[in-house]
Amino acid sequence: MSNLITLDDIKSAHAAIKDSLVKTPTLYAFSLSQKYGCDIFLKLENLQATGSFKCRGALYRLLQLSGAEKKRGVIACSAGNHAQGVAYHATQMGISAKIVMPKSTPSKKVENTEKYGAEVILFGDSFQEAHDQAHKICKEEGRILIPPFDDPHIITGQGTIGLELFDQDNDFDEIIVPIGGGGLISGIATACKEQGKKARIVGVQSKTHPTHYNAFYGTDEPSQGTTIAEGIAVKTFSDLTKNHIKTHVDAITLASENAIENAIYDLMTVEKIVAEGAGAAALAPILEDSERYKGKKVCLIICGGNIDQSLMTTILTRGMMAHHLYTILRFESEDKPGFLASITKTLADENINIVEVHHNRLFKSLPVKKTHIDITIETRGRAHAEAIESLFSGKGFKVKVINAPLQ
Repeated sequence: MSNLITLDDIKSAHAAIKDSLVKTPTLYAFSLSQKYGCDIFLKLENLQATGSFKCRGALYRLLQLSGAEKKRGVIACSAGNHAQGVAYHATQMGISAKIVMPKSTPSKKVENTEKYGAEVILFGDSFQEAHDQAHKICKEEGRILIPPFDDPHIITGQGTIGLELFDQDNDFDEIIVPIGGGGLISGIATACKEQGKKARIVGVQSKTHPTHYNAFYGTDEPSQGTTIAEGIAVKTFSDLTKNHIKTHVDAITLASENAIENAIYDLMTVEKIVAEGAGAAALAPILEDSERYKGKKVCLIICGGNIDQSLMTTILTRGMMAHHLYTILRFESEDKPGFLASITKTLADENINIVEVHHNRLFKSLPVKKTHIDITIETRGRAHAEAIESLFSGKGFKVKVINAPLQ
């Protein structure tokens, strides 16, 4: 291969791996399209056996190994999805695999990687520390390193998504692709541009990790903080992916953590699609600037669905609070018997379900004979919550809604 992969390279990779992978669908997202005023399509790579697109590049790279190299075994460093792709296909091919993961890797991704047959080594507080350890083990044990993005065969494997995508629908105005190390967008952009398609290729990164954004625009945005899109939380890149992006990508945008969180919530509740933060990041630009997308036909690459259950629960709960599907009513009163009973009777009369009750009387911020009662109830949106608040106020209760606003 030359420095830049070609369409012929991607076609060869597709022929080699297509029978071992899911040809993921590209579906019209009717409800999201109605909500945001554009035609949104979803390329659902979360439906791969390992829950992510990463199995494409991993499989194609493993297929390049000689018989002697297969006997030496492989090693990879990954925060999750590349690890699972390598583990799954290495096991299928009878190859020993070790995976080094940062200690902060979500437990679901660690569990899955072990389930697919690899030995997991949790090491370091950052991806870089885990990366350095993987290289150390590689030298000590003579294993073959399978990198997550800095390899032409990895990029070529990811590019097979572009072949499938344009076989399924070829008239997009824009394709939004999450960027971590850049292998995914490099492959898809090559497939798009070398087929002469009109679609703009737009990458999206979290504002916490603007690595490719800085390289693309010559800016110096800081890389700092944690992100719920850990799959694209990459602070380094390679010249290989940088050159592909410079050649074929039209723009890169940054998404806030709030937008990524809301995108996870929207995909789950509006379209019933489970996406991890990296996968949902593709929707974030539309959430943050919906006017720019009005009337356009847009494809989002939902690159993965391996979200930790506890994080998913937190995001769902926060989203329900923000949309007033759960509402917290804070009552203030003299601390006397019967007050809580009077509240619950009123709620029962209105057929309102109570989710949780907190009776606060011990905090020093309250006068000694005062109490706060926080009651979480199920509501049908902001108007319903405000109507219930008005109902209690009209009956002489001192009450207010204390939900956090939608961000």
